[in-house]
Amino acid sequence: MTTSSVLRGRLAAATALGLIGLVSAGLPALAQTPKQGGTVHVVVQPEPPMLMQGLNQNGPTNMVAGNIYESLLRYDEKLQPQPSLAKSWEISADSKVYTFKLQEGVKWHDGKPFTADDVVFSLDKFLREVHPRWRPIANNQVEKIEKVDDLTVRITLKQPFGPLLLSQEAAGAPMIPKHIYDGTDYRANPANNTPIGTGPFKLKEWKKGSYIHLVKNEDYWQKGKPNLAEIYWQIIPDAAARAVAYETGKVDVLTGGSVDVYDVARLSKLPNTCVTTKGWEMFAPHAWVTPNIARGGPLANKQFRQAMMFAIDREFGREVVWGGLGKLPTGPISSKTKFYSPDVPKYGFDPAKAKELVKASGYKGEPLKILALPYGEVWSRWAEAIKQNLTDVGINVSIETTDVPGWTQKASNGDFDLTFNFLYQLGDPATGVARNYISTNIVKGNPFGNQGAYVNPEVDKLFAEAAIAPTDAARQELYTKVQKLLVDEVPVLWLLEMDFPTIYRCNVKNLVTTAIGVNDGFKDAWKE
Repeated sequence: MTTSSVLRGRLAAATALGLIGLVSAGLPALAQTPKQGGTVHVVVQPEPPMLMQGLNQNGPTNMVAGNIYESLLRYDEKLQPQPSLAKSWEISADSKVYTFKLQEGVKWHDGKPFTADDVVFSLDKFLREVHPRWRPIANNQVEKIEKVDDLTVRITLKQPFGPLLLSQEAAGAPMIPKHIYDGTDYRANPANNTPIGTGPFKLKEWKKGSYIHLVKNEDYWQKGKPNLAEIYWQIIPDAAARAVAYETGKVDVLTGGSVDVYDVARLSKLPNTCVTTKGWEMFAPHAWVTPNIARGGPLANKQFRQAMMFAIDREFGREVVWGGLGKLPTGPISSKTKFYSPDVPKYGFDPAKAKELVKASGYKGEPLKILALPYGEVWSRWAEAIKQNLTDVGINVSIETTDVPGWTQKASNGDFDLTFNFLYQLGDPATGVARNYISTNIVKGNPFGNQGAYVNPEVDKLFAEAAIAPTDAARQELYTKVQKLLVDEVPVLWLLEMDFPTIYRCNVKNLVTTAIGVNDGFKDAWKE
């Protein structure tokens, strides 16, 4: 493998330092009385393109904005729903009516009251229009969303849909202030630059290229929270510089993926340092390359897409590029997610088979570009390795680079041949998987839907039936069928079930308390 010699040497060093075993377990927090006040400095990488969480759900946006915005529910590490803006909920006997009772005394950051009107506006208008996760749920499953009184909302479903309670995660269904957005052009609203949420922290200042400063919401509805006085999200473009910032005490928290995987073992041995891979249970991030099928040509040919799967050395990507972190996926559903099935066709690293399929597809050497994901050096290395893999089997491919806003725009609008992405599974295929493959979610404006424009009526039908099947056994049967079909069709090139270690000072307590980790963790965190 022509790309591997240097990287394999680094892998050996990382393995010798015990990296792979080290990050497999988090460190439990001791029960202590939280201390009020204090400042925490956190790395966010790369800089978010925006903080309006209803309009953008990429990783950096969620990490910061998940502490500004809130949703109806939170989730523990077993994905059991917990109160957030909804203090309680009831489900009707026929499992079609969900009634949410809202917290009392909640205010938006501008002092306006949060009411059921905001919930109805968020779920029935704003997110239905702009959000790639909520849109298919609202359109396919929801009959009506209505205000019962100022503190009560009722969602009536067309048919029972068990995953509804998993859909109310902070990034999946953030509450949006009706008084600011109703009747406006959502994407052009000037408030997008100064986000107004109900969360435990407010945006005070965003110095582009340097830091994002959040301060305690003194009027937060949950008394005694948050404990911290402020958070500085530090923007440090270079991975080595981020590691140095932690070593020298400039930052307290290195969020998942913010440092080179080869630095994790070394940094973890520093004094007052804890490491955990917890806080990703809801997400189970799945990395892949999306072919833009809508462009036609070779990418629209199933044999050509299969050829690319056989051409890519995914084990090299896991072991070398990602330092042994993660697991090779078998298809569209992560092994960490409900209704996963390994009973699918398998794609090993087989360049000879790839060359046969490239020839059979009728490929004539058309040039293709891989739009790299601008999330740091490890993603650049991965792009280079995959470019080499594809070149080795006769595919004419080059790498296109851009910054995060540029990638977001291109990926959102279908302006690519192939692009990297990693998307969240969200606990259930109906909430986190179907959105990437159903034809009704081919919508421009957001990079986290069916951006490759894959269309298969049978896939649409199976996902729709599986979402509302009455038993888990019935759902498993349908999801097994759709996994087999998708693995044969290869609408995306599945690369890795990702693991992201979070490195932090041990005197930062209660940082990871939910299934989305630091994305809403600073509500509970405190500094000793």
